[in-house]
This record gives sequence, structure tokens and C-alpha cells, in this order.
Amino acid sequence: MAANNSHLITVCSLLLLFVLPSMAVQPKYHHAPTTPQKKSDVVVEGVVYCQSCKYAGSWSLIGAKTIPSARVSVTCKNSRHQVSFYKAYQADKHGYFYAQLDGFKLSHGVLDHPLQACTVKLLSSPLATCNVRTNLNYGIDGAKLRSEGKVLRSPHYEAVIYAAGPLAFRPETCSNHHG
Repeated sequence: MAANNSHLITVCSLLLLFVLPSMAVQPKYHHAPTTPQKKSDVVVEGVVYCQSCKYAGSWSLIGAKTIPSARVSVTCKNSRHQVSFYKAYQADKHGYFYAQLDGFKLSHGVLDHPLQACTVKLLSSPLATCNVRTNLNYGIDGAKLRSEGKVLRSPHYEAVIYAAGPLAFRPETCSNHHG
């Protein structure tokens, strides 16, 4: 009987060592290690040109030159066709604009997606010799965005970049369509 008691004591001791700690009350507030949130941006990029007089009225950019500091706008509308985002952007010295849509919100994943909801329009050209808006790529009506699969990634940042087709102004007067 003594052997059985010692065996019972050993089994109980093992139970106390392994089972009871796992049944212990866990702290009420358990804090998981926090990882920094990844910042995500939606970006629209494009280039603004001065269209050659020779090709005025067409969608050709042959002989076109970029317009430094040209201004464009990005407008996004929600699924109810209400403006949900609007901002003007200025192109750099090469006519290129990189428009971070700070504050843009998706309230409906498909209908409010930038490809369906956002357009880019020409606003102004700083060149007195080339300041008439053209509808090349719908720069007057609103150029739709397209996805080219561009994404910038880093450990704490991601930017999904959509493209607006090239946009263009033209000279007010074109003598003999040479230029």
C-alpha cells in the first residue's frame, strides 16, 4: 500500500506542476507586441505637355514639349456621384506631377476605387505661349486613371500609383500649323 501511495503522490505532484499552471487565471489585459502600422497612399502621376501646332486638334504628342509648373486637378466622386476628394497639383520642372491623394477615402471598395472614381483635369499653364487646354486624353473632360501595376513598397510604407494619360495645352494661335 505504501508503494501505491507514493505512486499516487507522484502523479498528484505532476498534475500540480503541469495542469494547474495552465488553468491559472490569465491577466485581464494581455498586450500583444505592437507592430507599426504600414502607411498606404494612393498616388496619381502624369506629364503635361505643350502640343505642337502641327498636331493641334489630334491626340498626337509628336514634337510636344513638357510644361514646367503646369497645374492639374484630381477629382474623385463617390458612388452617389458626389465629390469626395478634390485637390490641385503642380507639375515639377519636367512637367511631371506626382499627386498623393492625402485624405482620399474608400467608402465602397469597388465603386469608390480610384480607377472608377477619380479623374484628372488640366487647370493652368504658366506659359503665355501655350495655355489653351486640349482634350487630349480627356484633359478638359477628365482623364480616367489607369493601373500600370506600379507600387512603391518599404517596410512601413506603400504607395499604389495610378497613371493619367499625358495631358496637353496648345498655343492660342498657330500660324500655318508649323511649330
